[in-house]
Amino acid sequence: MTGKAFGLKAIAVGGLTATLMAIMPAAHADDKVIVFAAASLKDALDAVNKACEPEVGEAATISYAASSALARQIEAGAPADVFVSADLDWMKYLSDKKLTQPDTEVKLLGNRIVLVAPKDSTVEVKVEKGFDLTKLIGDGRLAMGDVKAVPAGKYGKAALESLGVWSSVEGKVAQAENVRAALKLVSTGEAPLGIVYATDAHADKGVKIVGTFPEDSHPPIIYPIAQTADSKDKDTTAFLKCVESAKAADLFKEQGFTVLAPSN
Repeated sequence: MTGKAFGLKAIAVGGLTATLMAIMPAAHADDKVIVFAAASLKDALDAVNKACEPEVGEAATISYAASSALARQIEAGAPADVFVSADLDWMKYLSDKKLTQPDTEVKLLGNRIVLVAPKDSTVEVKVEKGFDLTKLIGDGRLAMGDVKAVPAGKYGKAALESLGVWSSVEGKVAQAENVRAALKLVSTGEAPLGIVYATDAHADKGVKIVGTFPEDSHPPIIYPIAQTADSKDKDTTAFLKCVESAKAADLFKEQGFTVLAPSN
């Protein structure tokens, strides 16, 4: 096995381990609001959590992973007060099973998907119908989230299909456990290109955006938030109110998100 192939495999295995480890501490934090949130929210939601601490009375305990993994953990009984998904599908997955409180569900944020390369890459591309992505990848791999489960991967595949290039690159895709793991493959040079959220590219100085996918090439990227059906922490309502406030909106915007929810 080559060093690069080993690295790709290690990222995938490490991503799964990180997912489980990220969720486990929540079980020991029943004195705080427990939030399960999409990995792409980490920088922004960490800042919001800190800013909201005075109003909520405590900092929430936040576990970050792929929306799919988090939803399945909630389904399996993992303790969580709030779920923030990177797409509507995984929120619906839980709401259909009556594992969320529907009256608390809000479409909170929007995002974009972009093509990124290592910061020293010389790649230049216009992302459009029929663009030669195979040539750009060369002998390397295209880093993406799992295209069957991770929202960023699903959005990315939809965009590539819409642009008519998925079939030519399908065999060159390195699928990661979550979008931040895909981002790391690019920033460390394991993969020459990757598809991540614009906000992820903003958060990692090791990559640069070389192309932006047309918004009409994939379903709208929407992050919904909701209180879980089994939420037990008395401060959850205050946390949700603060996350949907104008103060939080400014912090989300600083990280490149589009704020969809009206500020309270």
